[in-house]
Amino acid sequence: MRLTGLLLGAAAVVTLAGCGSGGRTESVPPTATGSLERLAAEVKCKPNMQTDADEIRQAICRNDDGRFILATFATDRGQREWINDAKDYGGHYLVGRKWVAVGDDGVVKALRGTLGGDLEEGTDHHAHSG
Repeated sequence: MRLTGLLLGAAAVVTLAGCGSGGRTESVPPTATGSLERLAAEVKCKPNMQTDADEIRQAICRNDDGRFILATFATDRGQREWINDAKDYGGHYLVGRKWVAVGDDGVVKALRGTLGGDLEEGTDHHAHSG
């Protein structure tokens, strides 16, 4: 499987992460569903497609809240494997059914106000000393 290449895309979110607007999350709507294009339209971004394969579709997006990666998956299992592997690179994840958005904490919280979903955190490697 091409997870290594896909994980590099998720790791790139560290480079892409900027200052988000830090949207409020008190009111979380029902979790959105649909294609990558439909989800991107919901959060007002034009997806820059990076991967368009049967098992995963992945794009870089930008909207008023900041930059993020949006990915959709063919299966729940494929999604969970991708997230579990990607979390080793740190980051902030907004997870829905067969989709994930990865970005700065403020960005994913703002996206949650539109897309719903669950927040997950990657491994914090900054706390490790060596």
